[in-house]
Amino acid sequence: MRKYLVVYEKTKTGYSAYAPDLPGVIATGKTKSIVEKNIFDALQFHIEGLKESHLSIPKSSAESEMFVFTLL
Repeated sequence: MRKYLVVYEKTKTGYSAYAPDLPGVIATGKTKSIVEKNIFDALQFHIEGLKESHLSIPKSSAESEMFVFTLL
């Protein structure tokens, strides 16, 4: 089992998502639930392609953290 960080961003027309540890794996959708499904499918497709091509599957190294600031 592997875990990969996925970053979701709100856009003017919906949402986008990408996985920093897997360059080129991106997805878009009108709603967050649609983009969640699309990025999951994109991740699976990409990893299956790496396996079929006998290429190594990158290990996860990206991290994230939320900082909370009080605006004065």
